Amino acid sequence: MDPPGVVPIFLALTGAMDAKARSKAAFQATLLSLGVISLFALAGKQILHYLGVDLPALQGAGGLLLLLVALELLTGKADDPSSSGASNVALVPLGTPLLAGPGAIVAVILFVQDADNAGGYGGYIAVALAILGVHIGIYLAMRFSSVIVRVIKRGGIEVLTRIAGLLLAAIAVQLIAASIFGYIELFKS
Repeated sequence: MDPPGVVPIFLALTGAMDAKARSKAAFQATLLSLGVISLFALAGKQILHYLGVDLPALQGAGGLLLLLVALELLTGKADDPSSSGASNVALVPLGTPLLAGPGAIVAVILFVQDADNAGGYGGYIAVALAILGVHIGIYLAMRFSSVIVRVIKRGGIEVLTRIAGLLLAAIAVQLIAASIFGYIELFKS
C-alpha cells in the first residue's frame, strides 16, 4: 500500500470523471480497502486455512487480476465508456485488488501473526494504527489528486494511463513471480 504510488493509477482509472465523482471514488475505494484489510487482519489466516488456500496462491491470483487491469489500461479499453458497463472502478479494480491486494493482505496476515507471537496487545494496537494511518494517507493522496489533473489536462491523463498500465503490469508479474517462488519454498519444506 503506497499512497503516492496509487495516484497515477487512480487518475488513470478515474480520469474521465468530474471532481465530485473522483472524490466519491476515492472515498469508496479507501473504505472498501479498509474493510477488506481489517477483515483479513482479524480472520485472514482462518479464512485461507478454511478455503485451503496458501499465501502463494493468493499472490498468484492477485497478480493475474492486476495483469488484466494493466492490459486494459495499456490498450486503452479502460478509457472506453462502453467497456466499463455498470461497474464501479472505485470498488473493482481500485479498492480491490489494487489497494487491498494480495501483497497487502499477505503483509497484514504476517504482521498480525508477529503481533500474536510477541504477546500482549501492543502489537495488535500498532498494526491497527498502521492500517488506519495508511488508509488515511491513501484517501488524502487520491482525494487531492485533482490538482494534478488540472496541471496535466486530458492528454496528460492519457499518457499517465499508459504509464500506469505498464507499472501495474510489472507489479502483476512481480506478484506472479513471488507466488511461484512461494510455492517452491512450500515444496522444499
